[in-house]
Amino acid sequence: MIRAEKTDLRREAGQRTRDSLEAAALELLAQRGQEGVTVREITDRAGANVAAVSYHFGSLKALCDSAIEHALERYLDAQILALGSLGSTPTLQEVATAFARPMIRALAAGGQDLAMMRTVARVGIDPPQGWERLNGKFDQNRREALRVLTANLPEVGEQELIFRTRCAAGLLNWLALAPIGAELAAMPAEQIERQLVPVVAGAFRGDAADR
Repeated sequence: MIRAEKTDLRREAGQRTRDSLEAAALELLAQRGQEGVTVREITDRAGANVAAVSYHFGSLKALCDSAIEHALERYLDAQILALGSLGSTPTLQEVATAFARPMIRALAAGGQDLAMMRTVARVGIDPPQGWERLNGKFDQNRREALRVLTANLPEVGEQELIFRTRCAAGLLNWLALAPIGAELAAMPAEQIERQLVPVVAGAFRGDAADR
């Protein structure tokens, strides 16, 4: 019993160290990008031993990849939650608001939140190996989007709706990286939503309004 308790305590301590290293890596990545981060800076910020990076992750790159992957996972979870909270017959405006909500929050918060979203968007263009474990999250996100979009656009096929959803996601990622994202970040959240949601809704709608 005592041995099992000690094992559990070591496991919990190890997880806390991993979490602290990932959080420190995310903060530094957001500030400087992957080329400007060192092991020493991460471990100093995390209050961990330098050897902890190799022990828990194997390398600095693996730590950075893991930190960004978990940030992307949190973003997907937030988007899934927002879409899943919609009823069976939401308006297209409501769908666009839910889809864009995590990015709107990051833009409105600015600072660390926006910098981290930029890091995720940049790396997401060419995801590292190992991110396949998030395929289930992407599939769930896509299913939730299709569920609420089909109610609004029953005449549009599934593959076309998936394409429009991917375009809308690409638009949000571009906003995080482009200068216009900084302009939006200077606005209150309500104003960001007023400007951004109709654009996302338009990406979903396509030319359906003209049919």
